[in-house]
Amino acid sequence: MIPDITRPAGPGEFGPAEAGALVRRVREGDREAFLALTRAYQKKVFALAYSFFRNKEDALDLVQETFLRLYQKIDLFREGRNFEAWLLQVARNLCIDHYRKNYVKRREMEVATPVEELPIADARAEGEIHLSDLKDVLSRCVDQLAERQRTIFILRHYDQLKNEEIAQMLEISIGTVKSLHFKAIQNLRGLLAPYLGYET
Repeated sequence: MIPDITRPAGPGEFGPAEAGALVRRVREGDREAFLALTRAYQKKVFALAYSFFRNKEDALDLVQETFLRLYQKIDLFREGRNFEAWLLQVARNLCIDHYRKNYVKRREMEVATPVEELPIADARAEGEIHLSDLKDVLSRCVDQLAERQRTIFILRHYDQLKNEEIAQMLEISIGTVKSLHFKAIQNLRGLLAPYLGYET
């Protein structure tokens, strides 16, 4: 069982040699070694997950899922790598996957930026579609974006994160964030065109 993240933290992060030794012990079935890794890194995993979801319960679920995945996939860790970076990448991938599959569906009517203020509107489209319908159409169109465009659009307009925060979270440059967001907006305009009654 993974320790409760609300309890006091255990020892701090381990150096490469220590982490490698613990990984070897986990592979041999040592439960205490697994718990030691969990105690050392669970708060960093929680912080990453919380930055995605801004919701404690979802973040805690992702912590549990990350360490379950760690236990299942421990053989994929190559000794000599930075264990913390590898673990956080596992967590980040799970966060993105969870966000894509579940989170938007639950929050599709809770876009932080009002739909009428999103940079996808067209003055010619006023009156063509009701706002309540537009929210549903927008959600379906967002689902059709390429994965990285969709993720960045969600983080920008659902969670109101800044470009710098998104870049740090996804480990990409700010320029890449801006480029992918621009492409997302352009593609959404194209996807929405039939519903809004104008040509791209």
